[in-house]
Amino acid sequence: MQLLESRVFKDFPTLKLVISHGGGNVPYQAARYRALCLMNQWEPFEEFVRRLYFDTTVYNEDAMHLLVKVAGVDNVMFASEMLGGVTTTDPLTGRMFDDNKPCLDALDWLTGDDRRKIFEGNVRKAYPRLNAALERRAAASASR
Repeated sequence: MQLLESRVFKDFPTLKLVISHGGGNVPYQAARYRALCLMNQWEPFEEFVRRLYFDTTVYNEDAMHLLVKVAGVDNVMFASEMLGGVTTTDPLTGRMFDDNKPCLDALDWLTGDDRRKIFEGNVRKAYPRLNAALERRAAASASR
Protein backbone atom coordinates (compact mmCIF):
# COMPACT_ATOMS: atom_id res chain seq x y z
CA MET A 1 0.00 0.00 0.00
CA GLN A 2 2.74 2.42 0.91
CA LEU A 3 4.44 1.84 -2.43
CA LEU A 4 1.19 2.44 -4.29
CA GLU A 5 0.68 5.72 -2.46
CA SER A 6 4.28 6.85 -2.75
CA ARG A 7 6.39 8.58 -5.37
CA VAL A 8 9.13 5.95 -5.13
CA PHE A 9 8.88 4.82 -8.74
CA LYS A 10 8.47 8.38 -10.00
CA ASP A 11 11.60 9.45 -8.13
CA PHE A 12 13.52 6.24 -8.92
CA PRO A 13 12.10 4.92 -12.20
CA THR A 14 14.74 2.19 -12.62
CA LEU A 15 14.47 0.89 -9.05
CA LYS A 16 13.96 -2.85 -8.81
CA LEU A 17 12.40 -4.32 -5.68
CA VAL A 18 12.15 -7.97 -4.75
CA ILE A 19 9.28 -8.71 -2.40
CA SER A 20 9.99 -11.79 -0.33
CA HIS A 21 7.68 -14.67 0.48
CA GLY A 22 5.62 -14.29 -2.66
CA GLY A 23 4.73 -10.70 -1.86
CA GLY A 24 2.99 -11.53 1.40
CA ASN A 25 -0.62 -10.55 0.94
CA VAL A 26 -0.24 -9.07 -2.57
CA PRO A 27 -1.51 -12.08 -4.56
CA TYR A 28 -4.40 -12.61 -2.15
CA GLN A 29 -5.47 -8.98 -2.03
CA ALA A 30 -4.87 -8.11 -5.70
CA ALA A 31 -8.54 -7.26 -6.30
CA ARG A 32 -8.50 -4.89 -3.33
CA TYR A 33 -5.38 -3.16 -4.68
CA ARG A 34 -6.94 -2.94 -8.13
CA ALA A 35 -10.00 -1.26 -6.61
CA LEU A 36 -7.89 1.19 -4.60
CA CYS A 37 -5.94 2.12 -7.71
CA LEU A 38 -9.20 2.85 -9.53
CA MET A 39 -10.72 4.79 -6.63
CA ASN A 40 -7.60 6.93 -6.17
CA GLN A 41 -6.87 7.31 -9.89
CA TRP A 42 -3.42 5.79 -9.47
CA GLU A 43 -1.73 3.83 -12.19
CA PRO A 44 -3.51 0.53 -12.81
CA PHE A 45 -2.49 -2.19 -10.37
CA GLU A 46 -1.67 -4.52 -13.27
CA GLU A 47 0.99 -2.04 -14.43
CA PHE A 48 2.24 -1.27 -10.94
CA VAL A 49 2.73 -4.91 -9.96
CA ARG A 50 4.93 -5.42 -13.04
CA ARG A 51 7.48 -3.07 -11.44
CA LEU A 52 8.04 -5.57 -8.64
CA TYR A 53 9.69 -8.95 -8.41
CA PHE A 54 8.44 -11.69 -6.11
CA ASP A 55 10.23 -14.74 -4.76
CA THR A 56 8.64 -18.18 -4.65
CA THR A 57 8.93 -18.87 -0.92
CA VAL A 58 5.23 -19.60 -0.47
CA TYR A 59 5.17 -23.25 0.75
CA ASN A 60 2.27 -24.72 -1.21
CA GLU A 61 1.06 -25.27 -4.74
CA ASP A 62 -2.13 -23.20 -4.44
CA ALA A 63 -0.20 -20.16 -3.23
CA MET A 64 2.39 -20.65 -5.98
CA HIS A 65 -0.33 -20.82 -8.62
CA LEU A 66 -1.90 -17.58 -7.42
CA LEU A 67 1.46 -15.82 -7.13
CA VAL A 68 2.46 -16.63 -10.71
CA LYS A 69 -0.99 -15.69 -12.04
CA VAL A 70 -1.06 -12.32 -10.25
CA ALA A 71 2.59 -11.30 -10.58
CA GLY A 72 3.19 -12.91 -13.98
CA VAL A 73 6.03 -15.21 -14.99
CA ASP A 74 8.22 -12.21 -15.87
CA ASN A 75 8.23 -11.02 -12.27
CA VAL A 76 8.64 -14.22 -10.25
CA MET A 77 12.04 -15.59 -9.31
CA PHE A 78 12.82 -18.89 -7.69
CA ALA A 79 13.73 -18.88 -4.02
CA SER A 80 13.70 -21.50 -1.34
CA GLU A 81 14.60 -21.48 2.31
CA MET A 82 15.69 -25.07 1.95
CA LEU A 83 16.57 -25.69 4.75
CA GLY A 84 15.49 -22.56 6.48
CA GLY A 85 12.83 -21.41 8.83
CA VAL A 86 10.41 -24.31 8.45
CA THR A 87 12.55 -27.43 8.80
CA THR A 88 9.90 -30.08 9.10
CA THR A 89 8.19 -32.49 6.78
CA ASP A 90 4.66 -31.88 5.59
CA PRO A 91 2.73 -35.07 6.37
CA LEU A 92 0.38 -34.33 3.45
CA THR A 93 3.11 -34.20 0.81
CA GLY A 94 6.02 -36.08 2.39
CA ARG A 95 8.41 -33.26 1.50
CA MET A 96 9.95 -30.47 3.52
CA PHE A 97 7.60 -27.50 3.85
CA ASP A 98 10.25 -25.07 2.62
CA ASP A 99 11.14 -27.09 -0.50
CA ASN A 100 9.36 -24.86 -3.02
CA LYS A 101 10.53 -26.43 -6.27
CA PRO A 102 7.84 -29.15 -6.29
CA CYS A 103 5.22 -26.38 -5.98
CA LEU A 104 6.53 -24.85 -9.21
CA ASP A 105 6.96 -28.23 -10.87
CA ALA A 106 3.26 -28.92 -10.25
CA LEU A 107 2.21 -25.90 -12.34
CA ASP A 108 1.87 -27.89 -15.54
CA TRP A 109 0.63 -24.85 -17.47
CA LEU A 110 4.06 -23.19 -17.27
CA THR A 111 6.03 -23.46 -20.50
CA GLY A 112 9.72 -24.27 -20.68
CA ASP A 113 10.39 -20.59 -21.36
CA ASP A 114 8.32 -19.63 -18.30
CA ARG A 115 10.39 -21.98 -16.14
CA ARG A 116 13.68 -20.58 -17.50
CA LYS A 117 12.49 -17.09 -16.58
CA ILE A 118 11.50 -18.11 -13.06
CA PHE A 119 14.62 -20.19 -12.36
CA GLU A 120 17.21 -17.93 -13.99
CA GLY A 121 16.12 -15.23 -16.42
CA ASN A 122 14.23 -12.97 -14.04
CA VAL A 123 17.02 -12.84 -11.48
CA ARG A 124 19.40 -11.80 -14.27
CA LYS A 125 16.95 -9.07 -15.26
CA ALA A 126 16.49 -7.87 -11.67
CA TYR A 127 20.23 -7.91 -10.93
CA PRO A 128 21.99 -6.67 -14.06
CA ARG A 129 25.43 -6.58 -12.39
CA LEU A 130 25.05 -10.27 -11.52
CA ASN A 131 24.08 -10.97 -15.12
CA ALA A 132 27.15 -9.13 -16.41
CA ALA A 133 29.41 -11.06 -14.02
CA LEU A 134 27.91 -14.38 -15.10
CA GLU A 135 28.36 -13.48 -18.77
CA ARG A 136 32.03 -12.57 -18.13
CA ARG A 137 32.55 -15.87 -16.34
CA ALA A 138 30.93 -17.81 -19.21
CA ALA A 139 33.07 -15.98 -21.78
CA ALA A 140 36.24 -16.70 -19.79
CA SER A 141 35.32 -20.40 -19.55
CA ALA A 142 34.57 -20.57 -23.27
CA SER A 143 37.93 -19.05 -24.18
CA ARG A 144 39.90 -21.67 -22.21
